[in-house]
Amino acid sequence: MPEPLDFKLDRLATPVGELLIVADAEGRLRAVDWSDYESRMRRLLDRYYGTGRYTISPARDPGGMTKAMSAYFKGDIAVIDTLPVETTGTPLQRSVWLALRKIRQGTKISYAELALRIGSPRAVRAAGLANGQNPISIVVPCHRVIGSNGTLTGYGGGLPRKKWLLEHEGAL
Repeated sequence: MPEPLDFKLDRLATPVGELLIVADAEGRLRAVDWSDYESRMRRLLDRYYGTGRYTISPARDPGGMTKAMSAYFKGDIAVIDTLPVETTGTPLQRSVWLALRKIRQGTKISYAELALRIGSPRAVRAAGLANGQNPISIVVPCHRVIGSNGTLTGYGGGLPRKKWLLEHEGAL
């Protein structure tokens, strides 16, 4: 049996709550979530890596990710485009998450547009579900996806945070 993956966890105070940052030994992000949703983050990690197949220990600024996320909250929005990420997931999920990383800062798209961008225009609901299963919040910018009628819908960190993030990035 292979050795468990070694993840490092740091916590960052932000204007909209405490952020959890999980990176691997190579400095790639594995999860980013809000501390009030830590149990959901751990469920996603269990789903993607297997219960007992990884360890999480506290660390300061793993892979420079805390410093980078701090820069994002101080106004350097583009820094998230440079951060390495690694996750598992189904082929559909991975295609959605890749498409999310291609949404330019300061913009937002609809779930229908997201489905179109992954080459499955009829898979709006599936794209939305994959968007909601994204373990790397903010850096894989699921908050940039809104309802077709322009409403803010479905953000795992809560709609007030989604609104704040979109305003912070100049998309609202």
